Amino acid sequence: MALTFYYSPQSSASRVHDTLTALGIPYEEKRVDLRAGDQKKPEFLALNPNGKVPTIVLDGTPMFESIAIQIALGERFGVEKGLWPALGSPEHLTALTWLCWGQVTLGASLFRYMHNTSEWHPKEQHNAAQAAAALKELGEQVGMLDAHLKGRDFVTGPRLTLADIDLVSVLGWGLDFAKIDTTPYPNVAAWIARTRKRLPPHSAS
Repeated sequence: MALTFYYSPQSSASRVHDTLTALGIPYEEKRVDLRAGDQKKPEFLALNPNGKVPTIVLDGTPMFESIAIQIALGERFGVEKGLWPALGSPEHLTALTWLCWGQVTLGASLFRYMHNTSEWHPKEQHNAAQAAAALKELGEQVGMLDAHLKGRDFVTGPRLTLADIDLVSVLGWGLDFAKIDTTPYPNVAAWIARTRKRLPPHSAS
């Protein structure tokens, strides 16, 4: 097995890095300097025509889009390590649901909030009304997850999976960035703390 991981710090590649580290599989890191435009170079576009990270090359085949990468890693390496539910099980369906929810529904609200508040985007493009609407959506979404986690240690039940690792990577950063108080969401706060205790330290930088 040969796996190369293309990443940039403080990007959506962090969630894939957390997964790779948790799985404990060997891989080669290649840092992509987004500010220098490495992602637009022909050799990188040949791997990912979107010109974005994360990107992996697994046994010679390029993959992009975090959801696809996470599912592929889970199915190939996670089941035997107890970090991904067996195909067809109820837990597998739940893991897929929340993994996609985190990257599509939650991710869209986070991106909209970031686009309208972050220094990475020109101030003239910021829209206070859009930022407020996205922040309201985020509160509703965190509340939905809090309700789901009531009586559960992790999103699929008693066992940590890659879905938890991915969601905490996205949501933990998002809560900090948007300065969302977790006091009204005790189940989410406890779940984030519980999941982070199970994560190995970062090595990508």
